[in-house]
Amino acid sequence: MNYKKSVYLIGLLMKAGKVASGEFATEKVVKHGLAHFIVIAKDASDNTKKKFRNMCAYYRVPFRCFFSKDELGRAIGKEYRSCLAVLEENLARTLEKQLNEQLEK
Repeated sequence: MNYKKSVYLIGLLMKAGKVASGEFATEKVVKHGLAHFIVIAKDASDNTKKKFRNMCAYYRVPFRCFFSKDELGRAIGKEYRSCLAVLEENLARTLEKQLNEQLEK
């Protein structure tokens, strides 16, 4: 059930304009200090995963590898995406909590 809640929350954030999606946009908001949480697709390339792990560590932005590229894209109503950034702090914490609960199961 939490999986559906997470997808719904990502879609809600997108409609509210609180998501930056795609590698370029995500990198830009992280470097400008606007990102509060990053979701990286599990099937993203190793280079992409490493790039965002290092960037998130440097800028101290929490992240999780979750969803496939296709699932991530469908959640925001677009084509496949390898990563996205959440720009709203409270909902970013909520999404992070939901994804952590999913990983613990």
